[in-house]
Amino acid sequence: MSEAANITEDAFLGGQLRLRQKRSGHRAGHDAILLAAATEARAGDRVVDFGAGIGTAGLALARRIPGVRLSLVEIDPELAELARHNAAANAIAAETIVLDVTADAQAFAANGLSSDSVDVVLMNPPFNDPARHRGSPDQARHTAHVATEETLHAWVHAARRILRSNGVLTLIWRADGIADVLAALSRGFGSLAILPVHGEAGRPAIRVLVRAVKGGRGPTRLLPGLMLNNESRVPKNETNEILEGRAALPLVER
Repeated sequence: MSEAANITEDAFLGGQLRLRQKRSGHRAGHDAILLAAATEARAGDRVVDFGAGIGTAGLALARRIPGVRLSLVEIDPELAELARHNAAANAIAAETIVLDVTADAQAFAANGLSSDSVDVVLMNPPFNDPARHRGSPDQARHTAHVATEETLHAWVHAARRILRSNGVLTLIWRADGIADVLAALSRGFGSLAILPVHGEAGRPAIRVLVRAVKGGRGPTRLLPGLMLNNESRVPKNETNEILEGRAALPLVER
């Protein structure tokens, strides 16, 4: 298959975004759009999307909140190039940085991400447990989905380093790993808000969306769960509004 034939162009946010992505390997989906809908920022804020892939979450946020100063951080040069194209094709100003999120402070600073310089970080880290999840033979897909024991702590540490005091981190993780999220955020973050996401009504949550404030001292809040589908497995109206970019999630406060 030619390189061009391995690329699709897909609509997100009800057609407000059109994004190129690889036909094979990791494909952008609901998680990135939910993450964007759970993240708040103001025009002029410096926003960094960790593990941006083709740019879905960061660009969806920028479409909802014009004027943010967006940086898309991605380790895979091919995905970063697609993110760069997608930003330009959708007329969204964004800087694309090829960088490993687990790199040291010097590497971040060399790419313009110095300590205490960012207002908002959003991230969808690899979160599948390698002990329970057979990784894909496609290396890019494996990297995007399978975490090591240190993945979450390393990503949260990087976010804590570049965020200003009272800066906000928003992340999405698998629901059965909520204890790992709380442990990773226990150092340097507070004022947590947690939103469970259920695939179907009456079933356990499959994801958690978490908002944390660097240096926050407020109590942790557990919000009413978001049900993506009703008992008949049909997407709820609320879900459609979020996925089409017409509504934000209750984690948004700023």
